[in-house]
Amino acid sequence: MVLLVVDAQKLITVPELYRFDEFESNVKLLIGEARKNGVEVVYIRHDDGKGKPLTKGTDGFEIYEGFAPQGDERIFDKTVNSPFRDSGLAEYLESIGETELIVTGLQTDYCIDATVKCGFERGFHMIVPSYANTTFDNRFMSAGDSYEYYNEFMWKNRYAECVSVEETVGRMSKKGK
Repeated sequence: MVLLVVDAQKLITVPELYRFDEFESNVKLLIGEARKNGVEVVYIRHDDGKGKPLTKGTDGFEIYEGFAPQGDERIFDKTVNSPFRDSGLAEYLESIGETELIVTGLQTDYCIDATVKCGFERGFHMIVPSYANTTFDNRFMSAGDSYEYYNEFMWKNRYAECVSVEETVGRMSKKGK
């Protein structure tokens, strides 16, 4: 079991996100429980490329302070929505024999969707805790509609096991025993 924290970077981890306070609290809880129970925490950062606000070398590119990595926790950088393409993440997970991933972070309708679906396609058991991913409004859907569409309809029972944060914490604590 590995906890993925996807694209929770300073530039975009902001209070304007859908249900930000709940998202922030849940991700902090999951990171803390993962560390307590020996579940590896792995961070993913998105790089939009040179000259863009979300690019390596800018302050906004770094992991949000509230979720900051500790010690030797791994960070993988990507340039597309899927963290499995050309980042080294897939190879790393295969090298440690990992098959179960807990997915948290940003944004529900972009990189979280790609993470869930691409992870599923690679044979990983994907777990998506409730309100541990979030997004902004887009021109087609409100952030709330996007969240509900993906978490309650698109991924659930297809690509991922969508469960409560409490259930996810319970599974982590079983691993720690």
